[in-house]
Amino acid sequence: MHEKCPYCRMLGYIWQCFYSSCLRFWLKWFLRILTGRCELQRICARCKAGALRTSQIEYSLKSSKSKVLRAALSLKENDLEDHLAQIIREKRIKEQKDPTFKGNLRQCLLQINGYNNLFEAVEELRKEVFDSENEEHENMLLKLWDLLMPSEKLESRITKQWGNIGFQGDDPKTDFRGMGMLGLTNLLFFSEKYTDAARQVLSHANHPTLGYSYAIVGINLTEMAYSLMKSDALKIHFYNTVSGKPQMQDFHQVYCYLAYEFDKFWLEEEPESIMEFNRYREKFHDKVKGQLQVTEVTLIMTVGPEK
Repeated sequence: MHEKCPYCRMLGYIWQCFYSSCLRFWLKWFLRILTGRCELQRICARCKAGALRTSQIEYSLKSSKSKVLRAALSLKENDLEDHLAQIIREKRIKEQKDPTFKGNLRQCLLQINGYNNLFEAVEELRKEVFDSENEEHENMLLKLWDLLMPSEKLESRITKQWGNIGFQGDDPKTDFRGMGMLGLTNLLFFSEKYTDAARQVLSHANHPTLGYSYAIVGINLTEMAYSLMKSDALKIHFYNTVSGKPQMQDFHQVYCYLAYEFDKFWLEEEPESIMEFNRYREKFHDKVKGQLQVTEVTLIMTVGPEK
């Protein structure tokens, strides 16, 4: 009720403006006098490594009036050490009195800037169009088939057989339009890294009554992972699971989690038909977004016994 009340929202907005423009400054000043430590030091001292610490450091930097501190949110890795020194000078921090601070802040900055750099790499791969004239692209597609269907050979490159692993037409390249090479790379990563689990999920997708299009749903889940990253919802997961700079394989691991968990979710929900996919897809999306509201969350794929 209160969340939808316009009056309550207005009061919340006024309070937020007052706190950020005035009260927060004086509160930080008072605590600096009281503790002898700046806000960044206090966060590092009271929060263990992970999403709580890094998120609070990120908010502190973003809210700062100092250009030096705000610039720390968009660093190149080569500039990290120089910028750490600038922050220490700017905040007049005595390193000998707080010997762990620099290392803790370095880790937070690697995570914050690493997330931004990873999203750029993910975006670049998403924009890369599948090209059937590209030998690397073609080999990835054929390898996907071999991993998922080891006992069945493709009759030709363009064939209805692709429907057996959930593509819509005779040529899978048309299905990669939305997510580009990101969609194929995720499908292949899952099949290479967790071959048995991927084949198990494929067998569920080919169920006579509860089946779904394995590859098409996989590309759809790639879009889900991409949108979660674009909205910064995945920050908590990465801050909790990657101690430094996240890599592309860390994003692929999130996809594997979504693919494996969606399959379990779909079977548990027992939809009446594939025509209900969008409704259950959104329900699953909401479930994942809810998980990502928890500070300690990690989206780690745990393979259970085969069913």
